[in-house]
Amino acid sequence: MRYHEADYDVVVVGAGHAGAEAGLAAARMGHDVLVLTINLDSTGAMPCNPAVGGPAKGHLVREIDALGGEMARAIDDTYVQIRTLNTGKGPAVQSLRAQADKNEYSQRILRALMRQPRLRLKEAMVDGLVVSGGRICGITTKTGMKYGARAVIITAGVYLRGRVFTGEYGYESGPNGLTPAVDLSSDLAGRNMRMGRFMTGTPPRIARDTIDTSKMQRQEGDREPRAFSFMSAINDPLEMDLDAGGGEREQLACWLTHTSDDTGRIVRENIGRTPMYDGTMESAGPRYCPCLEDKIMRFPDRPSHPVFLEPEGRDSEEMYVQGLSTSLPEDVQIQALRSIPGLQAAEIVRPGYGIEYDYLDPTELHPSLQSKSIPGLFCAGQINGTSGYEEAAAQGIMAGINAALFLRERDPLVLDRSQAYIGVLIDDLVTKGVDEPYRMLTSRAEYRLLLRQDNADFRLTELGREVGLVSEERYGRARTRRSLVEDEIERLRETRVKCDEHVNRHLRSLGTSPLREAASLARLLRRPEVDYDSLAEIDEQRPDLSRVVREAVEIDIKYEGYIEKQEDQVRRYLRSERTRIPHDINYGEVPGLSSEAREKLGRVMPRSLGQAMRIPGVSPADVSVLMVWIGGNRGGESS
Repeated sequence: MRYHEADYDVVVVGAGHAGAEAGLAAARMGHDVLVLTINLDSTGAMPCNPAVGGPAKGHLVREIDALGGEMARAIDDTYVQIRTLNTGKGPAVQSLRAQADKNEYSQRILRALMRQPRLRLKEAMVDGLVVSGGRICGITTKTGMKYGARAVIITAGVYLRGRVFTGEYGYESGPNGLTPAVDLSSDLAGRNMRMGRFMTGTPPRIARDTIDTSKMQRQEGDREPRAFSFMSAINDPLEMDLDAGGGEREQLACWLTHTSDDTGRIVRENIGRTPMYDGTMESAGPRYCPCLEDKIMRFPDRPSHPVFLEPEGRDSEEMYVQGLSTSLPEDVQIQALRSIPGLQAAEIVRPGYGIEYDYLDPTELHPSLQSKSIPGLFCAGQINGTSGYEEAAAQGIMAGINAALFLRERDPLVLDRSQAYIGVLIDDLVTKGVDEPYRMLTSRAEYRLLLRQDNADFRLTELGREVGLVSEERYGRARTRRSLVEDEIERLRETRVKCDEHVNRHLRSLGTSPLREAASLARLLRRPEVDYDSLAEIDEQRPDLSRVVREAVEIDIKYEGYIEKQEDQVRRYLRSERTRIPHDINYGEVPGLSSEAREKLGRVMPRSLGQAMRIPGVSPADVSVLMVWIGGNRGGESS
């Protein structure tokens, strides 16, 4: 029997990284929200790598924060190590990465949900949707409860028909031994929603006291810690203290070692015992994060592979073995571990495993992440075929925002590829679909010099304020930083230094050529050998500015020419995005389209000519035919 418990504006299924952001966003926008999770203790859990950020992923975290999300503040509160990656490269690919205390992080997200007004968090297993009149009306649970809702957001992660494998041993399960969601997956498939199956894996965790770090390379965090959130004191544009908001926190070390020839031999001798190679698991795994057995078999000429030992928490005795994701039998995992320098005496606390799970074909979704077939149903996170906490959280906040806008009968918030990595992520998913777990990479962004992690607040905070997620304090801080940056850039352009001995002596000390005539400070700053701080000696009117302002000024001036070129590219890109395709178009009636283009266009239903151009299988000739048809039959709607 079913018992009607209560009605909510929004019900969120799942309380992982996507579900937490979705629920918080909808509640903060003024709606009554119910978040349901299989286990309250798994709220905001990190079943795989206990880390947030990294290349492209750190950009996503900054963008979530700029929109008013929670992930950045949570990791700032709970990290045990933080550092900036790719410091030797340009600003477009530099990114923050933090090791989390995974238990503290989970508790931090749990508190945020429990304390959020208008949000209720409950433990329940959702087994189906309630649909009436073609649109969503609520969900049902295994215990017979029914919750009404005007919008539902599914963020089921890797729990849909989850099956775990460790060697020959396989069983139905979600991560960390939690119950898989079998009935919900069947319910979705029964509604003619296209489902697929992926796999991923996690490495063994080992006891800290069984590691010999004398045979490893120590990796420390940054001496001057950064922060993900723009609301952190360390990112305050008026804060002059470099160590504000985190400099006193003790950071834990990570350690680097490598696999050995023996590691490869052990894996090859036992490869027939792995589910990936004995035919048990046939689903696609993440290409950019391959498991140990894949590395050994696909790259036989590689003498070794890096292995990172990362603490799971400040008080935890477990170490995460990054680079050793595996579904090998446990006895083989022990042998492989002990063949690695520094791990000869390693003891496994939790064996690694592979997990297979169902996902929803993301081309079933609009760019708002709303279902094309069931109005009011939204999906976010790994259910959409992505991998990673950051990709999940980014989709979660957008689904939460758009569910709230849907209830208000307002147009959805859709970020385009020139606005945010979030825009690239979602456009890739709903336009191209997935044939392997999708991971965000800086190379996926055409305009990555414009989408730097340092300017996410400039790009997105105004939008967050418009939908009601950004407070006046946050908005004021973003405006202050922008004003300080713009004023300083203008001052550097207008301030000229003389061609005298003092100036030239300083320039020679920096390893750059002396002046032959007076020049602006901005012109000097464009030189590779010169940075903003090194100009202090010859800049008499220099204002006292915080680090986050100085760094933004330097990036904007040094890369001004490249930025202008990308802005010109964006203007051309937006012209094709503004040519709208009628929503009721029948591609079967468009003469000249190839059969493949008709099928692909009919499935994706692109919003614009630009989106149609990015659909695999739609050729330039098809786009030309479509453009002529739009212009001749509908006049080409523009926005």
